[in-house]
Amino acid sequence: MTNNQQKDTTTSFEDSLPKGLHINDYNEKKITLKEYYEENLKSSNGVLPAIQRYLSKLFPLIHWLPKYSLIWLYNDFIAGISVGFCLVPQSMSYAKLAGLPVEYGLYSAFIGAFFYSLFASSKDVCIGPVAVASMQTAKAIHNVATELGDKYTDSMAPIIATQLALYCGAIAAGIGFLRLGFLAEFISSVAITGFVTGSAVNICWGQVPGLLGYSKKVNSKTSTYKVVINTLKHLPDGNINAVFGVVPLAILLFIKWFCSKQAPQILAKKTHWSNKRHQVIKQVLFYVNNLRIALVIIVFTLISWGEWRHNKHSKAIKRIGDVPSGFKHVGVMKYDKTLAPMIAKQIPATVIVLVLEHISISKAFGRVSDYRIDPNQEILSIGVSNLIGTFFNAYPATGSFSRSSLKHKCNVSTPISGFFTGACVILALYCFTKAFYFIPSATLCAVIISAVFDLVASYKTTWFFYKTAPLDFVGFLATVLITIFSSLDNGIYFAMCWSAAILLIKNAFPKGQFLGRVQIAEVIKPNIVTKNGIVFDPLENSGSDSLTSEEFLEEGKKLTTVTSVERKASDVSDFYKGQQQIKFYTKWVPLDNSYAKEINPDIDVLPPPEGVLIYRVNDNWNYLNCTRHYDIIFDKITATYLKGKKIDDEGNEFFEYKWNDASDIPYFWNNFTWQKIKTFNPADPVTVITAKHEEDTESAIEAELKPTKPKLKIVHLDFSAVTQIDTTSISTLVDLKKAVRRFAHDDTIEFHFSGIISPWIKRSLVNAGFGALNDDNFASNHVVSYHVAKDHQSTGDQLLVTDETGSSIYYDAVTGVNYPFFHIDIPDYSLWNLD
Repeated sequence: MTNNQQKDTTTSFEDSLPKGLHINDYNEKKITLKEYYEENLKSSNGVLPAIQRYLSKLFPLIHWLPKYSLIWLYNDFIAGISVGFCLVPQSMSYAKLAGLPVEYGLYSAFIGAFFYSLFASSKDVCIGPVAVASMQTAKAIHNVATELGDKYTDSMAPIIATQLALYCGAIAAGIGFLRLGFLAEFISSVAITGFVTGSAVNICWGQVPGLLGYSKKVNSKTSTYKVVINTLKHLPDGNINAVFGVVPLAILLFIKWFCSKQAPQILAKKTHWSNKRHQVIKQVLFYVNNLRIALVIIVFTLISWGEWRHNKHSKAIKRIGDVPSGFKHVGVMKYDKTLAPMIAKQIPATVIVLVLEHISISKAFGRVSDYRIDPNQEILSIGVSNLIGTFFNAYPATGSFSRSSLKHKCNVSTPISGFFTGACVILALYCFTKAFYFIPSATLCAVIISAVFDLVASYKTTWFFYKTAPLDFVGFLATVLITIFSSLDNGIYFAMCWSAAILLIKNAFPKGQFLGRVQIAEVIKPNIVTKNGIVFDPLENSGSDSLTSEEFLEEGKKLTTVTSVERKASDVSDFYKGQQQIKFYTKWVPLDNSYAKEINPDIDVLPPPEGVLIYRVNDNWNYLNCTRHYDIIFDKITATYLKGKKIDDEGNEFFEYKWNDASDIPYFWNNFTWQKIKTFNPADPVTVITAKHEEDTESAIEAELKPTKPKLKIVHLDFSAVTQIDTTSISTLVDLKKAVRRFAHDDTIEFHFSGIISPWIKRSLVNAGFGALNDDNFASNHVVSYHVAKDHQSTGDQLLVTDETGSSIYYDAVTGVNYPFFHIDIPDYSLWNLD
C-alpha cells in the first residue's frame, strides 16, 4: 500500500453505514460458578466411571496388550536383546561411578527394565542406571560420609543409595498419583540441557584419573576445575591401566565416528551396489555401532583374563573383582533412620534430576515416533520402579537417552521389550558373574566417558539457543559454568531459579504497545514489483533455474538475468489491474514500528483519531504487571492529552496544581515577570509573547493561547493476549479509570475493550463497572458500535435486510448489545463521529 492510499480521507460514520440499521437483540449473560463446574470439574458419566478411568490410566498396557501381535513380539525381542547387551556393561560402569559395587547397577537395571513396562506410556524409554543420577548418588554418599567422619564405612554406601532411592521413589510416585506432572514444565528444557552438559563434563573429567590408573590419588568428588588441575598434576603417575582405558576409549570413539559418519559416506558412493546389499551393510553398521560397548568389554576382559592366567598373583591391572551371583541382596532393605537427616539434603536435587531427565527423554522420543506420552504416568513409573527397587537394594534409576535411542532405532513396538532386556540382566547375573571379575576398571571408565559424550550439547545446539532466545543462551552457559565450577546441586538449583526468574520477569515487565492504524487489503497471487521496476511472479519462476525467495530478497540481485522475469518486465502495469476492486480495511498496528517490525517500515502508521488512545496488552494483566501497565498508560495520557480544568462554585475554570507533580506548578519568580498573569499551565503548551515592560503585560495575556494537545475521549485496551486477570489487576483498572477522569476532569471518558477470550475476564470487568453504559459514564454524545454477522438463511424471527443486489441478509450482533464497550475486534474509530 502506498503512502497516498494510507492518507486517504475516510468517510464519516453516518455516511459509511446505513442509518437506522436493525440488528437482533442479544443480551450476553455473565458466566457462573455452576457453568465452570459443569465444564471443567463435573464428570459426564458420574464419579465411579471417573475413578475407573483414573485407575485404567495407571496401567496403560491394558489398552494395547489385547491387540498384541507376533510382529510386535519380533520387534520387541530384537530391541530388548539389543538394549540388554548395552545395558549390562553400562549398568556396571554407572554403579562404579556412583561409588557402589557393580552388582548394584545390575539390580537397578533389572528393576527398571521389568517394572517400567507395567506403567509406561512410552515404548522407547529404558529405565535404569544413568550417568547424571549415578553422579548425584555418588555426591549424596560422599556428603553423608563427610558428615559421619570416622563412623562411615564402605558397607554403608549401598544403604545410603537405597534409602535415597526410597525417598525419591516415594516423592515421584506421589507426584504421579496426584497428577502433578505439570510442575515439571516450570523448568525450561534449555536449563535442563545446561545442567546435563555441565554434569557430563564433570563426569568425564572425574573418570580420567581412573582411565589413567591413579584414581586413588585424585578426589573426583570435588569441583570439576579442581579435578582437572589435580589430574594434570598426577599425569606422571599413569601406569599400565592406561592401556586398558585409553585404547578402549579410542576404539569406542572411532567405531562411533566410522559407523555413523564415515561409513555412510563411503556407502553412498557405491551406487553400483544393489539395494539389498546396501541394507545389509547398514544393518551391520547399526549393530556394530550400538553394541560397541559390549564388544570392547568382551575383548579387553579376555585380554585381562589372559594376563591373569599367566600371572595370577599380579595386581598391576585393576579389575572390578568378585561379583556375587544372582540376587544376593534381595530382601527388605536395611533402613538406618540416623542417616535420614543427612540424606534428606540430597533429595530435592536428585528428584529433580530423575524427573526432568526422564520427562525430557520420553517427550523427545514421543515426538519422533508420533505418539503422546503422559507425564504423570511417566513420573509414576519412575517412583514405582525405585520403590520396588528398594527390595533389591537398587539405587536411583531413571530414563537413559542412549539406551532409549537404541530401542527406537531397533524399531521397538511396545514397552514389552523391557521384559527381554530384564531377562538379559538376569542371565548376566546368574551366568557371567565369574567373567565380570576380570573386567578392567579402566575399561569401565572408558565406557562411562564414551557414553556421556552424547550428553554434551554440541556447538550447533548452543548456537541455536543464541539465535532463537539470547536469554536462554545466557542461562544455558551460566548453568554449565556453575555445574562445572561449583557443584551439581548448585547447577540444578540455579537452573530452576533461572527458569522461574525469566518467567517472572517476562510477566512483571510487560511490553505493551500503543497502536496506530493502517489501511490494508488481502490480495491473492500478486505480482511482486522490485525497486528497479521489474515484476516477479513467484509461481511462474518455480523451476530449477529460477530464483529462490532468499535470492529474490537479496539486495542488489540482478533479476534481469532471469528470462522469465525479463518477460514480465513489460507488464508492470498489470500489477495494478483490478486495484479498484481491492477492499481496504483498518488494521491496528504498533505506532512505534522501529523495534517491533510488525509491518513494512515504508508504510506510514497513522495515529488513532483525535481523542482516542489504543493500548495492546501483550501479556497477562495480573498482580505482577498491572502497576507497570498503569504507569505506561497514564504517563502516555498525561504527556499526550489535554489536562482538564476544574470548575469552582461560581462557574470559573481553573487548574488544580499538586505538590507531587512539579511539572504542573509554576515557579514563584514567574510572578515577578508576569505580575498580571493569574493562570499559567505548563502542562498546556501555549504561545507566549515576551513582555519587556509592564505595559506589555496586558497584550501578553491577550495573546493567542492555543492548546496543542487533544482532549481525551476514549481509552481502548486490546485484551486479545490476556488469558487471566485477578482482583489486584481489576482494582488497578478501576484506579486507572478514576485517575484518567480526574486528570481530564471528565467523567464521560469511555473505556473500551476488545479481544476478551475468557468469560471470567469479562465477568470481572462487568462487575467492576466496565463494558456497559451506566450513570457513571453516560453522555448524550456516546457512539454505540457493534460488530455484526450476516446469515443468508432465515432462522426464525431475525430481522430482514435487503442488500444492494436484492438478496436477503440477516444480521446478528456478534457480542452482547448490553455491553457496547466490549468488542470482538478493535473498532474503526476513524469512522466514529467523536465531536
